[in-house]
Amino acid sequence: MTSFGMWGIIPPLLTIVLAFVTKDVIVSLFFGILSGTLIVAGGNPALALMHLTDALASSLADGWNIRIFLFCALLGGLVGMLSKTGAAGAFGRWASLKLKTSKGSLVMSFIFGLIIFIDDYFNSLTVGTIMRPICDKTKVARAKLAYVLDSTAAPVCIIAPISSWVVTVMSIVKGAEGFDAMQMTPFEFFIRSIPYNLYALGTLVFVLVIILTKRDFGPMKSSEARAAQGKLFYERKYGAVAGEVENTVNDSAKPADMLFPIIVLIVTALIFFPVTTWMSAVDGKSIMSFADAAKTIPLGDAFKDTDASVALFYAIIFTIFATYIYYIARKLLNLSGAGEALRDGIKSMIPALIILSMAWTIGTIIKSSPSDGGLGLGVYLSEIVVKRHFPLELIPVIVFALSALISFATGTSWGTFGIMIPLVMPIAVELAETHGLDLTHISNAAYISIAAVIGGAVFGDHASPISDTTILSSTGAGCPHLEHVATQMPYAVFTAICAAFGFLAGGLTMNITAAWLTNLVLFALGLIFLPKYLSTQAHKYYPPEAHQSAASSFVKDRNI
Repeated sequence: MTSFGMWGIIPPLLTIVLAFVTKDVIVSLFFGILSGTLIVAGGNPALALMHLTDALASSLADGWNIRIFLFCALLGGLVGMLSKTGAAGAFGRWASLKLKTSKGSLVMSFIFGLIIFIDDYFNSLTVGTIMRPICDKTKVARAKLAYVLDSTAAPVCIIAPISSWVVTVMSIVKGAEGFDAMQMTPFEFFIRSIPYNLYALGTLVFVLVIILTKRDFGPMKSSEARAAQGKLFYERKYGAVAGEVENTVNDSAKPADMLFPIIVLIVTALIFFPVTTWMSAVDGKSIMSFADAAKTIPLGDAFKDTDASVALFYAIIFTIFATYIYYIARKLLNLSGAGEALRDGIKSMIPALIILSMAWTIGTIIKSSPSDGGLGLGVYLSEIVVKRHFPLELIPVIVFALSALISFATGTSWGTFGIMIPLVMPIAVELAETHGLDLTHISNAAYISIAAVIGGAVFGDHASPISDTTILSSTGAGCPHLEHVATQMPYAVFTAICAAFGFLAGGLTMNITAAWLTNLVLFALGLIFLPKYLSTQAHKYYPPEAHQSAASSFVKDRNI
């Protein structure tokens, strides 16, 4: 048996429903995991509970997961030091002199999101740390900031050549059956496929247009209307914020004190990406030293073959050490104060880390095969397409929808890449060859098909409430998780619909121009009509109060 069939949809569906009913993501995830283990255990509750505890433990026994877990915890510690020194506040005060409006704050958040392209976790937490105080002062809804963080995390990482996402995709593409027929390197394939990634590129365009035009609709419009009063998030309706570190006011702190650790983290991460590959290549046999590894493995291959979790883990440890020394030398912290700041920062991340661990667990149960104690939902859904032998022209839109469903249900785009790319690549290449197409058209069929897989996976990850990227975007913005999910969903779904019709047009014509024209026409029509017809009448219920301070209303909001 390769799967439990449609039974596999129960855990993610139950989790999502409970999350919106209970407003408690942790409890919802627990019952979602329990429902999955009950199915696997054949309805035996005792066996299901044992399987649940084993699954939770296994999620942190995985080397990748534990390093990402520690990276996030230590990044929280770094944020704690930034806040304790007053560096974050100093940068916020400096930036507030330059950024007087909500639009300016969001544009800067968008730019930072484009710059920090190495990893989506790093992107969401770092940009959130930098921009949250500034956005608070300019009365930007926390949900709006979370949307910008989420929409410039995965979409940027999946089109940036040196990100952790791209090296993962290239490694899967390289091993896929049928790839050799196109006679190109994985990196060349990636570069040529970028224009076909309608969802990722469309999302970036949509975010920028929404920021510049302020044509919000759906729940986001209501959140923005509340923020205009200084009510930055809606705790009573959507639940509590996962955790925040209070910023300290320190006149000795300078804006550069905020930028120092961020720059160090970016630079060291870029350095450690190839360095960790060279370090792991030293085997004492064919490669005797680090210098030999650097000579043997080209820089490009070192980036491609890196373990991003290792590189990021080393980078955050080095950055914390350097920042610790820097702040003590600057007399912004003493030894005991620095230790306290680290502890407070890590403590603030505990709720998010619990959610992250449980999200990994439910994702593993959903996507793993029955032989590995899972439900095999991804395999079941993908086999539906494979066995039906759909026409080549419809493959892009079908795999886009299927990848979106798998990613949304499992909360992981990387898992979807691993499932779908090895299936779709040979299908696209074989069908193109069957139609008697030349090498150029075979390559185009592969580009748009794999781009559809990537786009669908990124959309599912983007929209899913159990996605780690979605969770960390809520954390970085200091936004109730369910408020982020509710406000982001209409935007993500709209962009996905535009991309789906674009993939349909592109598949029918095998022409990227037709795909983009279809996408952009729907995009423009949506921006014209959706704000009008999906308005929540937010301003009617929440009229702006120009003289109400953000600080006072922020406190009042907890009692609304």
